[in-house]
Amino acid sequence: MAKALFVTGTGTDVGKTYVTALMVKKLAESGENAAYYKAAMSGNRRRNDGSLIPGDALFVQQTAELSQPLGEMCPYVYEHAWSPHLAARYEGNPPELPVIRQGFESVCSRYDYVTVEGSGGILCPLRVENGETLWLEDVIRSLQLPSVIVADAGLGTINSVVLTAKYMQGKKLPVKGILFNHYHRGDTMEEDNIAMCRQHTGLPVLACIPDGAQELPMEQTDLAALYEEVSLT
Repeated sequence: MAKALFVTGTGTDVGKTYVTALMVKKLAESGENAAYYKAAMSGNRRRNDGSLIPGDALFVQQTAELSQPLGEMCPYVYEHAWSPHLAARYEGNPPELPVIRQGFESVCSRYDYVTVEGSGGILCPLRVENGETLWLEDVIRSLQLPSVIVADAGLGTINSVVLTAKYMQGKKLPVKGILFNHYHRGDTMEEDNIAMCRQHTGLPVLACIPDGAQELPMEQTDLAALYEEVSLT
């Protein structure tokens, strides 16, 4: 039975896709049948034929050397680099939870470890129109997934990590731990940031990832243990 894990971030541009790619790569290189999935993806370029390239999915596919086709990695792809709800309002084709769930279940039926990446931070609206709303947390809850939080190790991270963790804990969304990106070993501020985040969230620090890392600095068995079995309907 497939196992899955959700990857959220403290906001945009913290390196969530990069860290996700290293996670998938670690699993794939250890021989696991690994896959990637993302509900909605904004800020994508077009091919010559006008179709959109799911950029985050392509990055993960290439980094982890996956044979998984791009077409099954993300059901909603938008051109504008906006929040998905706004991009969908402008471009059409707003996300719908049944479609997202169906795509996820389809991937889970063919792969053993599925890493699901969120859009932006935890408070990301995917659909807001005609009185209908769909938030990232609704997707996590529907798919019944545990999460990890990706954060920047630098200035300001205490506030963003603690707020993200406390929000998720208050919403009863299970969080397995934190991965710090852009990490500089021995940096006084960053080491203190990490200690403070650990202390004030009660969450373990799973990995600290330096810029340019080609491998996730974490044992494969510890990474795999974060994933939980998916209940397919």
